[in-house]
Amino acid sequence: MLGRAIHHKASVESRSGLHHASQRLCAALLLILPLASLAPAPTAAQTAATLIDSEPATGPREEVVLGLSQDRVAITANFDGSEILIFGAVKREAPIPQDDPLEVIVAVSGPSSPVMVRRKEKKLGIWVNTDSVLVDSAPSFYAVATSAPLSQVLSDTEDLRYRVSVGRAIRSVGAGMHIRGAQRFAEAVIRIRSDNDLYSLRENTVAVDQQTLFRTAIDMPADLTEGAYRTRILLTRGGTVVAQYETNIDVRKVGLERFLYAMSREQPFLYGLMSLAIAIAAGWGASAAFRLLRRS
Repeated sequence: MLGRAIHHKASVESRSGLHHASQRLCAALLLILPLASLAPAPTAAQTAATLIDSEPATGPREEVVLGLSQDRVAITANFDGSEILIFGAVKREAPIPQDDPLEVIVAVSGPSSPVMVRRKEKKLGIWVNTDSVLVDSAPSFYAVATSAPLSQVLSDTEDLRYRVSVGRAIRSVGAGMHIRGAQRFAEAVIRIRSDNDLYSLRENTVAVDQQTLFRTAIDMPADLTEGAYRTRILLTRGGTVVAQYETNIDVRKVGLERFLYAMSREQPFLYGLMSLAIAIAAGWGASAAFRLLRRS
């Protein structure tokens, strides 16, 4: 009897402990549920951002792998121009698209600087300067080579965005309202520099093989300006740019020309004294040579 009483008391205490534990659990749930209902639900934008962040980033379908015959042009005393061979390939991680053929544009531009353009008119039999416009930025050298006519390779919208054509490469926004035909000043810069072989558009000069390999040659004149020549390669399909690659060609004076150029800019006083001494020595040497010729 005593054992049964002890067992009954233990079972009652156990059920009482379970009852108190369940009451504490219910009370905790009652406290948590209101707090969870007050927490803000994630918005659609946050959900979309989470999905975008979780997706792996995909690279461009086509990339340019470029090669240059030389990435540095040395200007010496007998420098009469240079030809740079530009070649490359298209790297893909997918099959070649079959909708539009691949076209290639190669644009090489020299250092840009403002240019003052003046208009001359004949008044009373004398040509005088009348109006002047400061062209904000004009490259010292600009050459564009394309695999097809530029109007077919690049749309006008993409040309405005990437500034590929010669006209787009020049910025002129400083003309006064009183100046008539302000656009003609920028056209004058293009005309003059085109006559000097500094600006050129070379259509159908980029060879493209199997929509993968391309090559062209850019002729650079003798009177080049020192600096970094920006070289851009643009791949287009249907007039739209699908890939772009950019590098620089370094054009510098070397040797004695570099030394004299640096001295004229950094130490003009010494450069003037040296020029004067060279002129005196040359004059004295020529006089001595003529005296010897007369005696003989």
